[in-house]
This record gives sequence, C-alpha cells and structure tokens, in this order.
Amino acid sequence: MRASRDQRAVTWVLAGVLTLPACGGAPAAQGRVEPPPPGMVWVAGGEFTMGTDDPSAFASERPAHRVWVDGFWIDRHEVTNREFAAFVNATGYRTTAERPIEWAELARQLPPGTPPPPAEQLQPGSAVFVAPRGPVALSDPSAWWRWVPGASWRQPEGPGSTFQGREDHPVVHVSWHDASAFAAWAGKRLPTEAEWEYAARGGLEGRRYPWGDDPARDDAPRCNIWQGGFPWPGRHRDGYERTAPVESFAPNGYGLSDVAGNVWEWCEDRYRADAFAHCAAEAPGVRPSNPHGPAIAWDPDAPLGDARVIRGGSFLCHASYCEAYRSSARRGLAPDTGMSHVGFRCVKEHRSDSTTPPQGHECR
Repeated sequence: MRASRDQRAVTWVLAGVLTLPACGGAPAAQGRVEPPPPGMVWVAGGEFTMGTDDPSAFASERPAHRVWVDGFWIDRHEVTNREFAAFVNATGYRTTAERPIEWAELARQLPPGTPPPPAEQLQPGSAVFVAPRGPVALSDPSAWWRWVPGASWRQPEGPGSTFQGREDHPVVHVSWHDASAFAAWAGKRLPTEAEWEYAARGGLEGRRYPWGDDPARDDAPRCNIWQGGFPWPGRHRDGYERTAPVESFAPNGYGLSDVAGNVWEWCEDRYRADAFAHCAAEAPGVRPSNPHGPAIAWDPDAPLGDARVIRGGSFLCHASYCEAYRSSARRGLAPDTGMSHVGFRCVKEHRSDSTTPPQGHECR
C-alpha cells in the first residue's frame, strides 16, 4: 500500500496541534572482513552499554543495559542530496512528500470522526522549520514548524528553493519508506537502533556524546546543532543556519561524521517509548544479541501510529531544549513523515548479498 503523507504534520494542519520530536576517541574499529564498500567503514562486533541511567536523560533512554551486535559496514556520513539524486534518476522514485496525501489512509491514523481537510491541504508537501521573529513558548512547536505545500528533498524550504549548491548536504524530507527504498536500491539496509548507537559511540563506553563528556560549546563547535537561544535568536557561529555539508566536523572514533546533530537519522526498528524497560522486564538477566526492536510500536505522542526510531539529533537541537545529540537520545517518528531535519545513513553486513538484519532478540 502506498505510504500516506506525514501523520504528525497533517494532524497539526487538521487539529492545530503539531507533536514533533524535541529538536533534535577510541581507536578505529578493527576486524574488517572484505574490502570496504565505497563510503563505508567497518565496525567490528562487540558488546556495549546501550542507553543510560542518567536521571537527566529522557525516560525512553533508560535503563542502561548490555547488548551484543555483530560486525557491520556503515556509511561514513549521512546520505547526501547527490547520492539520493542518483537513486531518483536511476529509478524514477517519488518520495512521500512528492505524492498527494491519501485521506482514506490518513483517516485511519486519526481519531474517529476527524473531518477531512480542504483539498488544498492534501497536496504534496512537508514540514519546514521557519525561525520565529521573537521569543516563543518552547511548549508550542507549531511556533517554528510550518506545513509547506511543495516542500520536498528537491525544494527543502518549499517552492523557489533548491538543493542545488547543497549536493553534499544530507538529504532531508525523506520518510522511513523513502530511506528504506534507497537502502534496498543500494544493496544495503537501515541500521537497527542497537547498531546505530554502537557505531555512534565510536568506542567510547558510557560517554554522554560521541566525543566524550565535555559539553558542546558555541565557540568551539563539535557538531551542527543550534547556537544561541532556541528557537530565537539563533547565532549560527558555526556558519550553518540549517544543515551542514557532511563531514564538516571531526569524526568519532570509528571515523563516522554527523552522528551528533545535522539531521535525525532513521533506524530500522519500531519505536516503543518504554522499549528498554519493557525488554528488561520481559527477559530479566538476558543480554540481547543483535536486537531489532519491538514487534509493536508505542509512542504516547502518536498512539495511533506505527512510529520508527530516529537517532542523533539535528541542527535544531540545543541543550536548553532537548540535547538530543547525546549518544543515548532516541525519538519516534511516523514512518510516512519527512521533515527538514530528518535524513538517514545505511548499513551493510559483511555478506554482500545480505540486506536484512541478523537474527536476534525481539521484544514483543
């Protein structure tokens, strides 16, 4: 069935409320088993502590628990506009944001009796960050998000904008379905949540950020996050108001760039807000091996959806708001949602013909 359009953004259009994600080294891994696929690095298998017990973190990140993952290849950086354009040119693919909204499909994700919107609100489009012109309440994300007809990966800010000149920036406005389609075309797949966090930590066990425990600083930026007051006034001392070209900042211990900030990254797994606590209760004392998420999604912010995990934070993240560029931070997002701060990267196992996650533990 063709994916419906942006559950949360359209829900805001219909109901006036938009619930969105809040924002936003060690030696290189050894043991690679074959020549590296272009643009990828090998992360050797191992055990690590996933999540955190930090009381200042969100409840969805707790408890910390030991996990094993097998070795895998992972993209050195987020998929770029240049790479995504090659996929579109080769296949003729149209992203979710470029397709009209299917009201019959969307209605199944909304409260019963929700009336259909005007026809013009069912046209292709996406949610775009628009900086407010003065102070706003942080409890109201609609103050800095707008549903923009015509916005897509080709026109990141809507009609009149273009990705030209930003070919090496991460592609945005891609849904989970879009990211999965690209990965299949490239002979890869999206990372499991455990693979993503293991790789993002870069070998730094239990540290708050991919670079260690030192807080991010405006005068010495380590990643592309919001600078100044959020969402106003932004200062952009790092030179980037929105996304930055990939690899603009120092990589982590495994040679991966942008695992903190720039854009949120899709993972393969369904999102369950209490996944770590749920799994620990379901299988006490069991160390998960190659976990690949719960069978059923649960997100209290979107209880009728089938949310997937996003990781890493974005250029909108700020310590005063969400600090989601921490290695353990996690959010859920509807799989038919593309936004101006959401992208992805891919993984691949050492067997070149494998595009599915290895068998592993799954919480029901």
